[in-house]
Amino acid sequence: MIKRIEKAVAKGDITAPPSKSLSHRYIICAALAKGRSVIKNVSYSKDILATMECARKMGATVEQKEDTLTITGGEKKANEIIAFPCNESGSTMRFFMGIALYFSYEGRFYGSETLRNRPFGVYETLCQKLSGTFLREKDYILVHGCLKPDTYRLPGNVSSQFISGLLFVLPLLKGDSRIILESGIESKSYINLTIQAQEMMGVKVYWKNDTELFIPGNQSYSPREVTVEGDYSNAAFLEGFNTIGGSVAVHGLNPESLQGDKVYLEHFQSLQREKATVDLSDCPDLGPVLFSVAAANHGGYFTGTKRLRIKESDRVSAMCMELEKLGIESVIDENRVEIKKGELHPPTESIDGHNDHRIVMAMTLLLSKTGGEMKGAEAVSKSYPDFFERIREIGIG
Repeated sequence: MIKRIEKAVAKGDITAPPSKSLSHRYIICAALAKGRSVIKNVSYSKDILATMECARKMGATVEQKEDTLTITGGEKKANEIIAFPCNESGSTMRFFMGIALYFSYEGRFYGSETLRNRPFGVYETLCQKLSGTFLREKDYILVHGCLKPDTYRLPGNVSSQFISGLLFVLPLLKGDSRIILESGIESKSYINLTIQAQEMMGVKVYWKNDTELFIPGNQSYSPREVTVEGDYSNAAFLEGFNTIGGSVAVHGLNPESLQGDKVYLEHFQSLQREKATVDLSDCPDLGPVLFSVAAANHGGYFTGTKRLRIKESDRVSAMCMELEKLGIESVIDENRVEIKKGELHPPTESIDGHNDHRIVMAMTLLLSKTGGEMKGAEAVSKSYPDFFERIREIGIG
């Protein structure tokens, strides 16, 4: 889909979409509970639809009505073969791989080639330890093993989704477990979101110290009614208009939220100053919008950027390539990016969304200053399917 964005200044009120991160987690906890749960304020992005379908494959009943899900938990018996359709959702695939290791059935994980080629070394190593199987087949990844109560030592500087995948199921084992995180911890806020969702559904996990999680065994999830709070990750793309002259009030966000991407408010302020430096280690999903804010202001220096390369696209290369079309130069190092100060001009050719929802939304921000076309705009359906409809409400389209 080619989308034309006219030059305009955003003004007005808008409501943040529901948190995708918490929606994933509530759906999984409800699917693991024995009984009927109700999850309100759900947005049916492609990623959430993938998690809903995987929950069904696991044995849960998932009923959808307007923005509410009713989930009756269930489980497949061991030693079955279950196909998990993950589409392009890294969260879905990594979460359910951990679940497959608990139920000890053979999980076949289907998804886009880009998703299947992402790093999964944590689970590969774990399957070896469990005398299990981790195989990359032509069209799917096969995972089979059997978790037991134990102490698990994992690298902390990888995606927190591996850790969350284990946290969902370790409390269900007959004995206590520990996860010790080595090599530093990145995206700790996402681990805390998992713990928060578990607590809402009756399961307790504790931080013993900054690097060790204690997971009591013999627990079970309880059915609950929960409401998904607003999404700070996607709200950043809405409030980003305020950094380029807009006047937008974003509603529906929980000021006490544990969402790590809440930090965008601080980073936006930093990027209004010359020579700002922003560390993306704990908020890699903010990378594209922060690059755009830097490009529209004084430039900026970004560290902790290497994980941006293994998302839906190589977000470092993709963003720098598209910024160049608008007259903004950049310098890329292994774990560092400099967005240089420059003057934005209309794109020399169509902006490419790189099949990445966050690239599309970040470049929309800048196109509202310059005007221009973007191809591949449909990628927003991955996390924010009505993004373009909503920003028309504030004058962008």
